Amino acid sequence: MVNLWETILDFLFPPHCPLCHAYVEKRGGWCPPCLHKALQPHRLPLSVPMQANLAEAWALGVYKGSLRDLIRHLKYQGRRSNLPYIENLLTEAGRLPQVQKLLCDIDFAVPVPLHPAKEKQRGFNQVERIFGGFLASQHIPMRRLLERTRATRPMYELSERERAANLKGAFAVTEAEALPGKRVLLVDDIFTTGATMRECAGVLMAAGAKAVQGMVLASDHG
Repeated sequence: MVNLWETILDFLFPPHCPLCHAYVEKRGGWCPPCLHKALQPHRLPLSVPMQANLAEAWALGVYKGSLRDLIRHLKYQGRRSNLPYIENLLTEAGRLPQVQKLLCDIDFAVPVPLHPAKEKQRGFNQVERIFGGFLASQHIPMRRLLERTRATRPMYELSERERAANLKGAFAVTEAEALPGKRVLLVDDIFTTGATMRECAGVLMAAGAKAVQGMVLASDHG
């Protein structure tokens, strides 16, 4: 019955690439040139203050273009139909040696949290939706070990200095006993100035984590 429904759906609404809109074989698929354009794993530049708590950080793709639209529509319009495109891109990323190297020896992943009011309004944490299936396929558990203790201003309207001040003291560990001696993968959707990742990594290291590495879906840095 599921296969029949998928066949009918594909007939009525043929699957297409999210970037060039060319027809593709399956829903959520990309055409090879557009996948190559979007999937560009790269190491992110970290300032000296960030390096104190973050061993390294990687983006799996570039934020401009199709990934920006997929992320923004998921976050702000609740468009869950974008997730298959993201999941297929992450599946391809997981086959790359530089990504496999980043994921080796990780004990668990921790998503950057939303404030409870924001998560209730949105209906989900987009970071968990983006990375949940991918991390499970890599046998890396995701644990909610961070919480956002206060609401913060929208980051897109702030300067780099204002972003750092906005996030200062905004995160706390939920289970401090889970972190000592552990290697943590901190995951987020995008990396702009790195203020969010820096603040979260600092909280995790202060709670005893052995090392924190970062991974985001997309960034234009690096």
